[in-house]
Amino acid sequence: MCRFGLLEGWLWSTLDRMPGLPPTHESFARAALPAYGRPAETSLRLLSLSENATYLVDDDDPIVLRVHRPGYHSLEAIRSELAWMRALRTETSVATPELLAARDGTDVVVAEVDGDVLHVDAVTFVAGCTAEENPDVVGFDELGRLTAIMHRHARQWSFPDGFTRFRWDLDSILGPRARWGNWRLAPGLTEEDRAWIQRAADDIATRLAEFGSAPDRFGLVHADLRLANLMVDPSGAGSGITVIDFDDCGWSWYLADLGAAVSFIEDTAAGERIIAEWLDGYFEAASLPADHLALIPSFVMLRRINLTAWIASHADADAAAELGPDFAPNTARLAQRYLEDRTWLQDAIFGSRV
Repeated sequence: MCRFGLLEGWLWSTLDRMPGLPPTHESFARAALPAYGRPAETSLRLLSLSENATYLVDDDDPIVLRVHRPGYHSLEAIRSELAWMRALRTETSVATPELLAARDGTDVVVAEVDGDVLHVDAVTFVAGCTAEENPDVVGFDELGRLTAIMHRHARQWSFPDGFTRFRWDLDSILGPRARWGNWRLAPGLTEEDRAWIQRAADDIATRLAEFGSAPDRFGLVHADLRLANLMVDPSGAGSGITVIDFDDCGWSWYLADLGAAVSFIEDTAAGERIIAEWLDGYFEAASLPADHLALIPSFVMLRRINLTAWIASHADADAAAELGPDFAPNTARLAQRYLEDRTWLQDAIFGSRV
């Protein structure tokens, strides 16, 4: 059974406190409505409030509007994101929302409120709920297969002129000016905790620097294929997964997409099961050399540190608070396991492939 939307109860309580977005973001959504042929007073329902604000235009022909926070992406980068999402939808078997052009044909609307402007885009409404709300109906082997198709498409795609996205590399994840903030500032960490995470980060940096960024291992990825960004419809038999929210797509290691698939549950049995099933599906559509597979624990740990940085930079968000005070200290426990237990994840990675 699905709930409609994402954690709707806490969304409104964070309205004035989310970093980046102005508290008047609904006004920008309303300012964009006429560009899509809808009256400005059309009913809007907030679906998610994270880095951007996503609204359901709740009328007889529902669509979804996304109000972009300022300063994260340029107009060219937003258009690049939408171009890849559209190409996956039209050129592969990966289901994504359909981009909706404004009445004047533009793919991104510049909405103005009291002299300020934000970018807004629109996509078709996808029925169902997120995999986070109903993980039991998700086939993670299907997610692995779809991810392999996305990676293959990215390697073969002729990028449009002006295509630009940022990089998720060691500096942007672990560096002093990391995109999601400084993990060392996450609440609840002791000095001993920070020492364990730093040791893990240093180990990851050494391994990935040696691994390198050749085209067979580093390219355009979704970068946030967590459960909340997978739409499923339990009422539609065989409807499969629709991949949403390409906001963080960019250049990174392909296996970063696997790390993202177990976001927030990296240290659980469910996370290990997802990794095993994801790999089963990936191998149906592509191959991964043994030296790539050996680095999966590093990519899982890297994602966990990145999420810990997100907690540090979004500590006032209820989504961070819902993880509880133990999330960051548990990152340190996982870092210790990553460094000391070389059997961690090995059965999930190699169990059916040896």
